[in-house]
Amino acid sequence: MLQVPDVIVEANWLHENLENSRLIILDATIKKVSSLPNKILQHEQIKNSLFFDLKNTFSIQESKFPNTVLDASTFEIEAKKLGINLDSCIVVYDQVGIYSSPRVWWLFKLMGFENIAVLNGGFPQWKLNNYPITTKKINLLSMGNFVTKYYSSLCISKEKVFGSLLNNDSKVLDARSHCRFEGTSPEPRKGLPSGRIPYSSNIPFCEVLDDSRLKSKAELEKIFKPFVSNSKIIFSCGSGITACILALAYNYIGKYNYTVYDGSWTEWASNVSLPKEL
Repeated sequence: MLQVPDVIVEANWLHENLENSRLIILDATIKKVSSLPNKILQHEQIKNSLFFDLKNTFSIQESKFPNTVLDASTFEIEAKKLGINLDSCIVVYDQVGIYSSPRVWWLFKLMGFENIAVLNGGFPQWKLNNYPITTKKINLLSMGNFVTKYYSSLCISKEKVFGSLLNNDSKVLDARSHCRFEGTSPEPRKGLPSGRIPYSSNIPFCEVLDDSRLKSKAELEKIFKPFVSNSKIIFSCGSGITACILALAYNYIGKYNYTVYDGSWTEWASNVSLPKEL
């Protein structure tokens, strides 16, 4: 049975295992909030890839907030449609490098699936290595036998975040830029107030990346060292995407006492009863 060696894999590992029948490769590309040009959402993909529609199929469309996690039963049905089995080995990537792919990694972890990794450097690294690419196409697949086992500890609600502030038993780490965290730059979501969750700290997601790749374990340990304690880490961001980059980096250095605030600042700032800092 094919197993991922870690929460990230290198392009050469994926290339060596490209034709393995257990391997599922997911393209999780979404448009970047800030400035991702449309040309990134192009027609090329890694050979044998399937498109993982993070913004539509795998988010609740009726939610007031973007990227809201599906319920476990719906996620299971949609994962089966992609031909994913219990014995599959999943590698997820995006066309930015490392941006939206960690969100998909986290979603599968949340749904109880462990044999998944993010491609370090994503599609840019794959192309740089001159590995095989194809044009995107609709894949007709046999239904998989994927089954969810929801791990509620990996996802936290606004009520529990608020409770953790009152009890002082967790630390919120915000993945947004310094300017957004400090409230000196407006939020990209129209009408959303600026600010931050009280007592939170800031590690912009770009600080755990070296261009399109995750930084080394030694570098990441240094970045997270001021925040490592017996308390649980709550990762937050604007709408739950880049918080998962921090979660991936934290998991990569062997730290597992964390959770992701799915609603993040978009949900928190929209609730007038919750405290905010500027």
